Amino acid sequence: MSGTFEVRVHPRATRDEITGEGGGALEVRVTAPPTEGRANEALCRLVARKLRVAPSRVSILRGARSRDKVVQVDGLTSEEIAEALQPEQKRPASRSS
Repeated sequence: MSGTFEVRVHPRATRDEITGEGGGALEVRVTAPPTEGRANEALCRLVARKLRVAPSRVSILRGARSRDKVVQVDGLTSEEIAEALQPEQKRPASRSS
């Protein structure tokens, strides 16, 4: 069993994060540059960390040299992946009186 999902990667960002969904793909920002596969490695590490799986279970099926990619995760369904990779919500600052 393995699930796939589409990703649009923005390399050289200020931090690694999942920012939302646009055009049917998950928008992901990584700090790594797009050279020598560094952005791809950062993407796989971020996805693995968010899904709490080993990085070896995350692979890029299509688009290794493109911003638009198809990522596969072994051991999870597409529905489980979509639920776990919801964009990080900005929390409102708590005020103390």
